[in-house]
Amino acid sequence: MTSRVLAWFSCGAASAVAAKLAVEKYGERCEVLYCDTLAFEHPDNKRFMADVSAWIGKTIKLLRSQEYTDIMDVFLRTRWLVGNRGARCTTELKKVPRKEYQQPDDIQVFGFTAEEGGRIERFRAENFEVRGEFMLADAGITKADCYARLSAADIELPAMYRMGYRNNNCIGCVKGGMGYWNKIRRDFPEDFARMAGVERELGATILKDRRNGRTKRVYLDELDPTAGRYDAEPDIECGVLCSTGDEMATTAENPRAVEGDNSKKAKAGPVSADRLKSFCERIERIVEERDGLNDDIKDIFSEAKGVGYDVKTMREMLKLRAMDKADRDERESLRDTYAHALGVFA
Repeated sequence: MTSRVLAWFSCGAASAVAAKLAVEKYGERCEVLYCDTLAFEHPDNKRFMADVSAWIGKTIKLLRSQEYTDIMDVFLRTRWLVGNRGARCTTELKKVPRKEYQQPDDIQVFGFTAEEGGRIERFRAENFEVRGEFMLADAGITKADCYARLSAADIELPAMYRMGYRNNNCIGCVKGGMGYWNKIRRDFPEDFARMAGVERELGATILKDRRNGRTKRVYLDELDPTAGRYDAEPDIECGVLCSTGDEMATTAENPRAVEGDNSKKAKAGPVSADRLKSFCERIERIVEERDGLNDDIKDIFSEAKGVGYDVKTMREMLKLRAMDKADRDERESLRDTYAHALGVFA
């Protein structure tokens, strides 16, 4: 039986060109698929999708979550926005539908460009079971090349690109930084206000302010309008990868995961700048997230102390809760034995 070919479209320029190449190569075998998050994307995305569908000569099939209706449904029901494992909306509305639809022998085409060698390596490490094909990168096609191909086909780029955004995600992506969210506040004030309200309802924040040598959580309605520079912030990835969800891959590219680690004996060899940069950026983001989580814990302890709870006792309770029952019972028994021996309770 001939394998299916799945080309994943995201309403972005690169995924459109990748879908075009996949259809040209595989013809009727190729399905072009989109995990539906249109409800909170720019309305112009429907126009762009229709233009791309006509260009490639294929209907773009929409896949939807069986559990959640849209991003707000995910946020409010899971009470989760974004964290060190990425955004829950990406997992529930994009990754889960893709994994439910895919079959083991499918060939899957993704729109990573020639500049994204690091992301391709990461995808392969995290999705070893997927038969991925990266037509754009293999052909040396860059993002600029994709824009040019769409222009030559008389297809106008999506409105978000024309407004100066480097991605075409939902309006107000929880993976964005301070500069991004200040741009959203200027361009889409109603969307900004809606997300600020969701933060307050959940008691959770998207942003952390790491200026002035310390990290603190910042609600959108408290965000300094001058904070951040969008042009200096990393691109937002929403799809097969999630840019804030980087984790060290436990593969042969992670020496700690290899039996009989000989990493200390590694000899100098050819250096891939893209791969090296990817490793460094992934580690830096995890360290940044770790530091941010530690600051969040400190904030919660301070909040508890402010309303009268004893922080030292809370820490002791947390240690006990982390132990299994047998260890906890043994510790309590030893504590009582020592206390009686020392006359503590006399």
